[in-house]
Amino acid sequence: AMGVDVIEAGFPAASEGDFAAVSAIAEQSRSAIICGLARSTPNDIERCAEAVKKSARPRIHTFISTSPVHMKHKLKMGPNAVLEAVGRSVAQARNHTDDVEWSAEDATRTEFDFLCKCIDTAIASGATTINLPDTVGYSHPDEYGALFRRVIETVPNSDKVIWSAHCHNDLGLAVANSINAVANGARQVECAINGLGERAGNAALEEIVMAMKVRSDTLPFETDIKPAYLSRASAMVSRITGFPVQYNKAIVGKNAFA
Repeated sequence: AMGVDVIEAGFPAASEGDFAAVSAIAEQSRSAIICGLARSTPNDIERCAEAVKKSARPRIHTFISTSPVHMKHKLKMGPNAVLEAVGRSVAQARNHTDDVEWSAEDATRTEFDFLCKCIDTAIASGATTINLPDTVGYSHPDEYGALFRRVIETVPNSDKVIWSAHCHNDLGLAVANSINAVANGARQVECAINGLGERAGNAALEEIVMAMKVRSDTLPFETDIKPAYLSRASAMVSRITGFPVQYNKAIVGKNAFA
């Protein structure tokens, strides 16, 4: 009802509960794209496809780490193996839906040339959205915006996909980073009501929406979000999750207009 375009409803392969939740949300969806998250493994993608298949507009979002530190210590894979996994996973997801998002996990700490190779492979394999996440909340706004501008200028067929920003708030910069990404070519922002998310949270949906609305003079971009719903959505999420909203939280805190 609030006008969100894409709802990433969960990680179907993570647990039976996540699978059931994503399936239930997909069945109830009307206009929003319902997206499930999947690692680049065949089982993850099959579980994700099964969970979102009843959505009117299903999406599979598959990802793999691309930074040297993650490839070495998390994946224990070399660059060539990661590139192969990118192509295979995106192609597998495209067998189930025309709407496939691919993410380079830890993109902001990935070597630039290798990042471009991975993105090129994902686009060639059928990805329609490319996400460059600041997975560990490491970037500064100028740096993150410059990454989008440089990648879009460098990668062939960059005009054939939607570019997406996904920022974590470890340095308190998730919203600023997201806005700078949009200013440099991103047209999807992955965010959460109240900035909910792991560790210090994700970019706050309500702050991004209102920053663009209030400062349309410097941010000439629009979303379909209806601002009248923001406070109600914030209160609902806070109540269900048991995460209180700090009194001085921007936009939805009880002191924001005191």
